[in-house]
Amino acid sequence: MELKALPKPLKFILFVSRVLLKLHKSQNKALRRTLSNTHGSSFKSQTLISEVDHTNLSQKTLIFDVEETLLRSSSMFPYFMLVAFEAGSLIRAFVLFALYPLLFLVDDELSIKIMVMVSFFGIKKDGFRVGSSVLPKFFLEDVGAEGFDDLRRGKKTVGVSKLPQIMVECFLKDYLEIDYVFGRELKVHGDYFVGLMKDNKNTIERRINEVLEEDDQTIYFSNKFANHDWISCSEEVYVVRNGEKKAWQILPKERYPKDLIFHDGRLAFRPEPLRMLVMFMWFPFAVILSIFRTIIALTMPYGALIPILAFTGMQLKLTNNNSNLDLTSHDHTQHKGRLYVCNHRTLLDPLYLSFGLKRPFAAVTYSLSRMSEILSPIKTVRLTRDRDQDAKTMDKMLRLGDLVVCPEGTTCREPYLLRFSPLFAELSDHIVPVALDSYVTMFYGTTAGGLKCLDPFLFMMNPNPIYRVQFLEQIHGVSSKASETKSTRFDVANYVQSEIGKTLDFECTSLTRKDKYLVLAGNEGFVNSTSNKR
Repeated sequence: MELKALPKPLKFILFVSRVLLKLHKSQNKALRRTLSNTHGSSFKSQTLISEVDHTNLSQKTLIFDVEETLLRSSSMFPYFMLVAFEAGSLIRAFVLFALYPLLFLVDDELSIKIMVMVSFFGIKKDGFRVGSSVLPKFFLEDVGAEGFDDLRRGKKTVGVSKLPQIMVECFLKDYLEIDYVFGRELKVHGDYFVGLMKDNKNTIERRINEVLEEDDQTIYFSNKFANHDWISCSEEVYVVRNGEKKAWQILPKERYPKDLIFHDGRLAFRPEPLRMLVMFMWFPFAVILSIFRTIIALTMPYGALIPILAFTGMQLKLTNNNSNLDLTSHDHTQHKGRLYVCNHRTLLDPLYLSFGLKRPFAAVTYSLSRMSEILSPIKTVRLTRDRDQDAKTMDKMLRLGDLVVCPEGTTCREPYLLRFSPLFAELSDHIVPVALDSYVTMFYGTTAGGLKCLDPFLFMMNPNPIYRVQFLEQIHGVSSKASETKSTRFDVANYVQSEIGKTLDFECTSLTRKDKYLVLAGNEGFVNSTSNKR
């Protein structure tokens, strides 16, 4: 095929690949000349890591290659795919996926340069939060327990990465408590990444020497017989064999130095090449399926929509642990409806509760995208975060019928419960705690930094989304005459949180919406009413 017959995007990709290949060949020639002059005098004997003396590490500084001795997988493609998809777009992710055969053929260094170009070109530096909100989850799930155990025994740890530092720093420092992290720096022009990395290997060596004290005894860990410039900093060198890495166990979540409670992004799976192929093939059908499911949920009566949605793959698992749950009961003294108090997994929580009870009722939320509010098949009312005003609004809604509230104020994907706002405890004597959990395989239906109006659609784009709804025993509020003890609203809120946590086997925390948004979006989560974020 002639070059003229190729589409313009492919011509551009081929042109960029040729330029990077020429640059890489010229750098290799210079590197070989440099190595022949410099490494002869600094070569050190290198020993297999299986022979390391674990009892002798506590007083030494451990310098290690992040990708070679900490992560089980040798492929960096999934992490760049996350950057391309989450910080870029679906089109950018497809371009990176289309280049995978080329990445497979070229050497490791050139492969990383191509992935950096595709993933980072044109991304705004100040708005880049994938390294702190998305990547840590996937890095942590790839950490080898054996390699991590060796590093934890050191007096001081220094991680050296061939990836851009902006991708690995948060994962290593915040979640694994690595003391120092040195990675590649990206070139920036006008606050935008240009898709190129700085040649800062000499800078890394200098920075490593700066953090080492004169009496530090250092050990270097690598996956291959290393010839890095900073090997001269180390007294001993240990090598991890590929066979050993494949036999490593995944680091269990309970052994994370810091719990992973919050994470963002849309992809719910590790984006390996084959899985991305499946996702791209499924995506057109998923859009049609999501629209069809939405139309069914909006237009059909409960008796018809539940079996139809089940036929399309949506599953609702309903459990009633409330022996006294009577759907027709109301508070006849104050003429109020029942208040359902739920933990918050997605924006569809009230809908699934409505499907489970097979009748509509109102839901209050601290924020909701305008599109979700318009399309919602049940009545939704916004809260203002003004306690007195919100109490009046909820009391008014309760006098009209049953009401659903999620006192966490925001969603949480991991098995944790955020602090429950105690306002609900003052408003009703008929409080029914409801434990909710959801499961997806392809797309998350929540986001902190993306478009919230797409949350329900993305959830319904999953092949088989699952919701579990469990009704717990009814309790009384603080104003109940039936209550024998004088409980405060905080006591009631904490009790409901703990009961839901026990039912779901979730851990209760005192974290709030503000904590979540500071981690994931760099703000406190308070936006004006015209915004789609929550």
